[in-house]
Amino acid sequence: MYEQRNTPLEQPAAQKQDAIDINDFVFAATGARVRRLTMPDGTHWFPAVDVCKQLGYTTPRKALLDHVPEDHRDSLETVTGSHCLSIPAGREWRRDMSLVNLQGLIRLVNGCTKPESQPFKAWVCEVIATIQRDGSYSLEPAPAHPAATGGIGGTAYAMPQQVADAIVRLEVRNIQADEMMAAFQREQTDLLREISRSQGTIARDQSTIARSQRLIAEALQDIARTLRRHRPEPELTPQQLLTTWTTKNLVFTEDVHAVAACLAPALVRGEARYRRDRHTYGALFRSRPRLSAHAAQARLHAADRLRRGRGPHLRTAVATP
Repeated sequence: MYEQRNTPLEQPAAQKQDAIDINDFVFAATGARVRRLTMPDGTHWFPAVDVCKQLGYTTPRKALLDHVPEDHRDSLETVTGSHCLSIPAGREWRRDMSLVNLQGLIRLVNGCTKPESQPFKAWVCEVIATIQRDGSYSLEPAPAHPAATGGIGGTAYAMPQQVADAIVRLEVRNIQADEMMAAFQREQTDLLREISRSQGTIARDQSTIARSQRLIAEALQDIARTLRRHRPEPELTPQQLLTTWTTKNLVFTEDVHAVAACLAPALVRGEARYRRDRHTYGALFRSRPRLSAHAAQARLHAADRLRRGRGPHLRTAVATP
């Protein structure tokens, strides 16, 4: 609740004591503490937006048009200017802000459906009924009240029971709301602390996972290096074996080349079984008719020695990839 007492600089403020404290009166009527401007003549003005918000009005402009006559509402600039006062400091006080006086506030209270305002409205109804029945309504003087100050006496009145009960209920509600808010804040703090611990645990788990991934990557790299070092030799084809022999001058004549071409596939497959019969001799004769039978047989024996590994050239050819 913000209270602003504006008084002109050239004259002192007129001192006037309210029968019921304005703060308690507005609190019982609206169920909340709202900002207030008190003029030098003792009148009170309230920001319409604050009052409408506390009473549950969604559109303050419409609420003013529906419930408050023009003589009970005005702009901040007009209200302060009529008393030769300046506009209060602060961004929350705007020149075009709509204000309502106490009568306008009571009209807004009577037009709202807020449960917290029902006791006040019941008391207003009782006051009106009492005036209609008895012709007047007066507050009971307080049993004891402090002496007035400033040389001007004043009488303290007992607060109406309905208003006092409403204030007590509202205060109890506010206390409960404060307790609930404090409990919520404690729960929120505990939750944030738990979240912080969970985040720490997650960070540690992520660090462990990262280390495990690095170890796995290193192990895979070691496996790859091992595989590269122990890479199996590529399988040798008959043509590659024959080319190797030719490169190392192991096949130095055409007839040896013919025999080697026949032996290379069998050597690569790990076996070479050829019968030395007349068909083999005939093939050699046909491929080289200039050779005699004795020469052909000698060449065949040489090739056979190569096949069986007896010759030095074959061992070199087979051992060298």
